[in-house]
Amino acid sequence: MDIRLFQSMLQAQTTDNLRLPSSSNSSALFNDLLMTQMQPPTLLNPIETGLSIREILEGRPSLLAQTSAVTTPVQANVAQDLDAIIKEAAATYQIDERLIRSVIKTESNFNQHAVSRAGAEGYMQLMPQTAKGLGVTDSFNAKQNIFGGTKYLRQMLNRYNNNTTLALAAYNAGPGNVDKYNGIPPFTETQNYVKKVLTQYQA
Repeated sequence: MDIRLFQSMLQAQTTDNLRLPSSSNSSALFNDLLMTQMQPPTLLNPIETGLSIREILEGRPSLLAQTSAVTTPVQANVAQDLDAIIKEAAATYQIDERLIRSVIKTESNFNQHAVSRAGAEGYMQLMPQTAKGLGVTDSFNAKQNIFGGTKYLRQMLNRYNNNTTLALAAYNAGPGNVDKYNGIPPFTETQNYVKKVLTQYQA
């Protein structure tokens, strides 16, 4: 409670009592104000409200609170552009766009800047040498990466007579290993990779 405000209220009450000794309205008003001041302040939790301490005291919402639930135009454009790129790549190389999405999901979980321990880069995790052979100059460029990866997947499909399983195995382990073992190589990573992509593709 603000002591100075309380003192001012007492002075005002005393003055009013002197001026209006028979008035009960003044006393009632004083009592109401006094009870209001005696109530403990309501404390807001900054974490729950999304406001800073200063903004709570000033009664203003933070910029974070105003924008956290809103998808920014940049985010929206990125999502729309990615969808358009996948559709265009699918049409260009005659591959089901669901398969492309499944590969991207498995390879990078749609992380444009993903880099594997082996050095594969971007959405479709292109190795630098493979990317170069596909004409990709920037593996972190969404369109170049997805078009390059889709082109490579089409090459593998052509090589294995549109056998999706073998094409995916070659995409992961290289066609040399698929040819060597005449099927999916006995590598746990490759076997799990093929299953994961096919499961998502066929879901």
